[in-house]
Amino acid sequence: MQPVIDHIEITVKDLNEAITFYDYFLPLVGFNLKNKAQAFIASHDKQVVEYTHPNFAIALTSPRESLKNEQVHRRRPGALHHLAFKAEKRADVDFIYHQLLAFNANIVAPPQLYPEYHQNYYAVFFKDPDGIKLEVVCQKGV
Repeated sequence: MQPVIDHIEITVKDLNEAITFYDYFLPLVGFNLKNKAQAFIASHDKQVVEYTHPNFAIALTSPRESLKNEQVHRRRPGALHHLAFKAEKRADVDFIYHQLLAFNANIVAPPQLYPEYHQNYYAVFFKDPDGIKLEVVCQKGV
């Protein structure tokens, strides 16, 4: 078996706000919005929006009613710390950064080298509307 992720599902506070953000961001990293589907799963009392790609899928889901006012914090046990997308070139990281700026995304750190990870680690960090930390990274040399 190969260690390949099939899909990731992220619970968000405001599904419509998250859809606006991910509809903008995910095409920048290779997703096609034609491959987006929505469903209500009554047995789990949740609305789901799934973005599929041949490599993996990302789904956004509405919160359980009793938990809808909980605060997102990436350092809580069981929480997603961050999600990183691989870029082939540093120029791709820079391009996505500029697109995120144009969208008024919450930039945590602009593109730069992070030698504390390794000498070629070049990344931009930002957050989605729920404060979930995202990253686009190129780990190749110039």
